[in-house]
Amino acid sequence: MIKKIIFGCSVILATACGTSHPVATYSKSSKTPAKTVVKVVKKQTPTSQENKIQVTKNTTTASETPYTKPSNSTEVLAATTRVKVTTAMVLEYIEKYKEIAKQDMLQYGIPASITLGQGILESGAGTGPLSIQANNHFGIKCHKEWTGPSIKYDDDAAQECFRQYTEPKESYRDHSLFLTSRDRYASLFQLEKDDYKAWAKGLKDAGYATDIAYPTKLVGLIERYQLQKLDAEVLGKNYTAPTLNSIDKTTVANMSSSDFHQVIKGDTLYSISKRYNISVEDLKRKNNISDTGIAIGQNLIVK
Repeated sequence: MIKKIIFGCSVILATACGTSHPVATYSKSSKTPAKTVVKVVKKQTPTSQENKIQVTKNTTTASETPYTKPSNSTEVLAATTRVKVTTAMVLEYIEKYKEIAKQDMLQYGIPASITLGQGILESGAGTGPLSIQANNHFGIKCHKEWTGPSIKYDDDAAQECFRQYTEPKESYRDHSLFLTSRDRYASLFQLEKDDYKAWAKGLKDAGYATDIAYPTKLVGLIERYQLQKLDAEVLGKNYTAPTLNSIDKTTVANMSSSDFHQVIKGDTLYSISKRYNISVEDLKRKNNISDTGIAIGQNLIVK
């Protein structure tokens, strides 16, 4: 009897041990999803890296876009076009066209400083769409007498007609003919040939530009890049770069050299004001400046 009882317990125990195998099998199979997850992660990793590389490439390409890098020597030229140019670009433009402006001054009596200053302003130093697509450096519209090629461009109105030239030199010559052939500009030729300020104001008064700040912009460019020197060369006069504004001499006598800043290439009123921690308006007031024009070699009170 006792043997039977012992035998029965053994059978029950063996059966119970056997039921543990399905539990072990289930436990192993439960690891399968974990392996699957690991495989998915491995597949995603290269994709993420590829995306990072692509973004880096795009960023590099964007940073190589010309004329968008920040610089202390940049300015916005706005007339027929609105573009940002560097000082180097303006100086290159001046070197390229200054002799044409001087020749036209001799032949037509228009100050070279005015011609070149307008060319810089109207064409964005040769980078504006009209100058690139039509070699039109002065924003001259077709008008009824124009029979040459033309281009449509949005200006005061949509799709206005502008003159098109085969080369920039033609645009410079046509600018001179445009001013000398119209009665409304006749009063300009009664002015002194080196009075660029009066010429700039006269152009606006005669209706050359609709921008009320046109004379200020033009004079500012002429003085900043000393284009009046070209007028002196044509007229055979000596040219002296401005060194000091008409400020109180007693005030100047009581100041040290550290109270002044001598303008160098690339300087603007804004960059100077930031350097000496004063506002542009204070800088203009201290130096009796009415516009934004400053010239290389000019001394400005900054204290």
